[in-house]
Amino acid sequence: MDLSIVIPLFNEEGSIRDLMKQISAAMGKTKLNYEICFVDDGSTDSSLSILKEMRAIHPQIKIISFRKNYGKSAALSEGFKIASGEIIVTMDADLQDDPAEIPNLVDKINAGFDLVSGWKKKRYDPLSKTLPSKFFNYTTSKLTGIQIHDFNCGLKAYRKEVIKEIPVYGSLHRYLPVLAHWKGFAVGEIVVQHHPRQFGVTKYGMRRFFDGLFDLFTVLFLTRYRQKPMHFFGFFGLGSFTLGFLISLYLTIMWLQGHGIGNRPLLFLGILLIIVGMQSFSIGLIGEMITNLKGEEGSYSIKEKDI
Repeated sequence: MDLSIVIPLFNEEGSIRDLMKQISAAMGKTKLNYEICFVDDGSTDSSLSILKEMRAIHPQIKIISFRKNYGKSAALSEGFKIASGEIIVTMDADLQDDPAEIPNLVDKINAGFDLVSGWKKKRYDPLSKTLPSKFFNYTTSKLTGIQIHDFNCGLKAYRKEVIKEIPVYGSLHRYLPVLAHWKGFAVGEIVVQHHPRQFGVTKYGMRRFFDGLFDLFTVLFLTRYRQKPMHFFGFFGLGSFTLGFLISLYLTIMWLQGHGIGNRPLLFLGILLIIVGMQSFSIGLIGEMITNLKGEEGSYSIKEKDI
């Protein structure tokens, strides 16, 4: 199988048929052997019934249906499990992603990249969605050092090796380029066409924005300190302990000079900072012990072996 197209969806009954027509038209211009993996994320409308109708006509369709809504990362994770293509393309089902871009993504992969992310340079979304997205993309790019403009774009292409090595859970789907880059895969980007939403309502909201922000901290920790947790906790522990020690030293000198310090808030702050610093060090040491016990077998991304 040359290509697998993985499409998570939730209550997209108005767009599925048109999406299938567009995919068929785009893929008909190629010679690729392809399949389409739809993952119904607990839709409450007739999305699943429509998918079953389409499968009777298009045998290349695969369907997974969740009992309830688990989120996009869960849907992509299950879709990746049944995808058998050498290249996997993901896209949204709301017709805002253009299937005509699929061959361009595949060409970019064949040019030597392992993961290619779409960039919706010209977007047709309300400001309530575009402004938080720009802030999120800018912050993520600066903190991770990856020069990608649109981490949220659902239109991405992966080599099979990428999705086999990177776990997808929580809301980490938007950080797959970061995780792939950390593993040593070549990550690229192309400008893609974006369309206004025709059916349904956007699933984006402030909750998803904050979820993404918290997951960013998770990704930063996993990519930078997974094998060296003491470097993370030790840094904060050292700073807290040092500040607490200096405060306590200052108060000790004051006490030796005859000043009362028993009821000063600064005394409690110094003690608290010392305790927090010691606890942070302890957590770092425990993390190092767990990492050592687990070992690092299987934690490296190996391109090839010649033994």
